[in-house]
Amino acid sequence: MMFELIRANKRNSIVLMGLMAAVLLALGFIIGLFVFGPEGGLFGLLIATVIWLIMTLISYNAGDQIFLTASRAKPVTKEVHPQLFNVVEEMTIAAGLGKMPKIYIIADQAPNAFATGRTPETASIAITAGLLGRLNRDELQGVIAHEMSHIIHRDILFVTMAGVMLGTIVLLCEVLLRGMFYSSAIGNRKRYMSGGKNSNGSEIVLLIVVILAAILAPIFAQLLYFALSRKREYLADAGAARLTRYPEGLASALEKIASDPSPQLAAANKATAPMYIVNPFKKKGAMKLKDLTSTHPPISERVKILRNLHHGASLKDYADAFSKTTHRTAPVPASGLTKEDVAIREASAKAESEKRKAKQMRQVGDIMRVVNGFVFLTCVCGLKLKVPPNYKHNKVKCPRCQKVLDVPKNKS
Repeated sequence: MMFELIRANKRNSIVLMGLMAAVLLALGFIIGLFVFGPEGGLFGLLIATVIWLIMTLISYNAGDQIFLTASRAKPVTKEVHPQLFNVVEEMTIAAGLGKMPKIYIIADQAPNAFATGRTPETASIAITAGLLGRLNRDELQGVIAHEMSHIIHRDILFVTMAGVMLGTIVLLCEVLLRGMFYSSAIGNRKRYMSGGKNSNGSEIVLLIVVILAAILAPIFAQLLYFALSRKREYLADAGAARLTRYPEGLASALEKIASDPSPQLAAANKATAPMYIVNPFKKKGAMKLKDLTSTHPPISERVKILRNLHHGASLKDYADAFSKTTHRTAPVPASGLTKEDVAIREASAKAESEKRKAKQMRQVGDIMRVVNGFVFLTCVCGLKLKVPPNYKHNKVKCPRCQKVLDVPKNKS
């Protein structure tokens, strides 16, 4: 069943990737016509083909590291957040993966998470400090299971490669639009348009075509990229319910993320946005449950589907809940509609108290400091000192008892 799901995902991904490649090649052809004249179309197509091959190789071999670096994600050890590591270990076993994904933390208050990597063996999961500070264990398990489902379904490679290709198309269009106003070629065309003796209608038509291509190409590529992302979010939600056997965990986590008042994720961009569990482009106070996002399905719809899983958490149960909620055909392939007994378990997380919530939020600050290179020292008097990475001395005095403490040399 899972093999059929993976094969269907790959087939759809290849089709969409081919369409994005066609956009890139068509853009190269038009740029060639504009820069080199009527004979330059094929040359532009050749250059675009070379760029496409190079970017495909780069995204295949290093796309995950590009996204992790762009997202300012940093690897962490189990000591930073033991519960996170335990949950990832649990979901790795539940998913039947042979190797646990690498774990990264993004030092940002905005709650979000994503998975990336070329294969399940090289996969990574990144989660923001803000999300860790807001979720209980069941909710965190739901989010990790969602990202683990992306890894199982082999989404991560195609979305990573599509993201790099989208970035390339956007960059080419921005360079073209900027160059149009500063290059000598545009200077010649301005003279043509002002009535110079070499002016002709074909130059004006070509100029209009180039401008339209530069504006519409990234929009069309982005729509294809979003199409690659949206269906996968439903399937990953279904996979998360199946892995955890507790759909309410992910539903509650999505509600908390949707209602959070934090500003949008600082490190997010157009290429990385569809990789996150929810759309990161939200201004403060604007993330509402009813909001229809362009990169993701509506959060309110995802939550309703998960909460309509009353009798089981199999893919068929999710497909039935999807159809009941949306009145549309579920994105689950036919092979996943076979009956499977996945009983829903009871909640395991302890009831949230204001004291526990406050403690969690304090932990967020500590996690962000650890990720950013702070050193934590505990004095014999019980005071915890937080030494910033730019502290230049090898000794620090405790402000409470005046005891002098050694600062590790490898604090950075």
